[in-house]
Amino acid sequence: MYQDGLENSRNADPKADNVSHEEKRQTAQEGNKNPPFHARSGLLRRLLLILDIATVTFAFLLTLLRVPAMWPENGIDPADHYGLLPIILVTFVVCRNLMGRKLKLGPASMSSQIFSLVREVAVTVGVLLILVFLLKMTFVSRLVVGWFAVTSIVLLVGSRLLIYWWYFVHHRNAVEQALNVLIIGSGRRAHVLARRLQESFEWNVNVVGYLDPEGKSMGRRSGDRILGHVNEIKTVLRDHVIEEVIIAVPRSMLGDVQMIVDSCEEEGVRLLFMADLYEVKAQKVHLAMVGDIPLLGFEFVSRNQNALIAKRIFDIVITLASMPLILPILLVTALAIRLESKGPVLFVQNRVGLHKKLFPMYKFRSMVVDAEERMKEIEHLNEAEGANFKIKDDPRITRVGRFIRKMSIDELPQLINVLKGDMSLVGPRPMSIRDVSHFDKGIQRKRFSVRPGITGLWQVSGRSNLTFDQWIELDLEYIDHWSFGLDIRILLRTIPVVLLSRGAV
Repeated sequence: MYQDGLENSRNADPKADNVSHEEKRQTAQEGNKNPPFHARSGLLRRLLLILDIATVTFAFLLTLLRVPAMWPENGIDPADHYGLLPIILVTFVVCRNLMGRKLKLGPASMSSQIFSLVREVAVTVGVLLILVFLLKMTFVSRLVVGWFAVTSIVLLVGSRLLIYWWYFVHHRNAVEQALNVLIIGSGRRAHVLARRLQESFEWNVNVVGYLDPEGKSMGRRSGDRILGHVNEIKTVLRDHVIEEVIIAVPRSMLGDVQMIVDSCEEEGVRLLFMADLYEVKAQKVHLAMVGDIPLLGFEFVSRNQNALIAKRIFDIVITLASMPLILPILLVTALAIRLESKGPVLFVQNRVGLHKKLFPMYKFRSMVVDAEERMKEIEHLNEAEGANFKIKDDPRITRVGRFIRKMSIDELPQLINVLKGDMSLVGPRPMSIRDVSHFDKGIQRKRFSVRPGITGLWQVSGRSNLTFDQWIELDLEYIDHWSFGLDIRILLRTIPVVLLSRGAV
């Protein structure tokens, strides 16, 4: 039966009998010089980045050429602005790495591509304007910056639309550009894989067919291109142009893959395994080598190292840049606390941070000195559910403390924790040891996989008006969808929340 299925697959190609096995082998070897589908997509993204850098450079030079000619009365000197180009290009590349790494280039994502390009230019121009203000570069013309933004957006979007028209209209369906893939497996997993391959990559992926590991699918579906039993892989690789073989079978079959490995090695065909062997939903899957032992790793929290480094640099720069504005507030607050009551100005408490490590968190003291000792006396007044402790009219809060809590001024000393590296500007709020001891679900401890922050989704989504479960749910949502752009949005949303005292206790 398996042989009949193989013969039927051969007869489906009328040219197959007119081509010798040796010619097919040569064709397959020539086709196998192409990079794999994921490498092709990475190459395309790098080429697009180079093109976009050239486009931004051209837009900047065109702006310096046209704006002085269009408005000569403004006395704009192009020579004063050439030094801005390196700043623009570096910022643009950093934005692309932080915000455009998951950019898909398929036709269905054209609108998201355009939005990403506009966002990258907006951030680049925003950073440029901030530097112009901080460094007091009065010679920079806002007219030049504005026209550069408009020109670069028009040229970037226009070039991307031109690429879409040329590539996807003229080359998307070209047979010679297709990557030929053989899938080991014929069940649901194999067909899901085939569909994802054809949906996820810009380069055309041609699924040559499937090999059935058990023989149950032979002849069941005429449109599935089942080429035979898995034992016939040598013949199938010999008679077809195949560049990659992907094993998409349950882990119960993994003991029988040596024959597949040997056959691919003999033909020089790339071999890949589906990494969802244990149905794990990971943020990132990677392969590490320990000596000659390969280790397949699953990361359940997004940890883009470049983005994390940028986040740390951003925390330090923003914190230091804000000090001239914040220092007077710190001094006035410290003085007000000392005038109202005796005791330390700062309240220092151990909190649970990254990887459940304890660190001393600093706050302005907003309660009486013996507030911790009086905790047990008022425990029964707790109005919050779950691990959180909250009393709307806590009798331990001082008059100054009530004001600085309402305006979130009591949190400002945590900038020291940010500089020390214990905290970040944005992240889940650090919890006390008492609150953590009341956790009743393992998933709640996922919040300790990232660095805690001064503000986060909880603060901009209701703060004390939310239940404990809603608080944790927002923390987990932040962890699962973290990006550098999300941090920026949370910081911007924090400003009106603090000024309007929304949800403060």
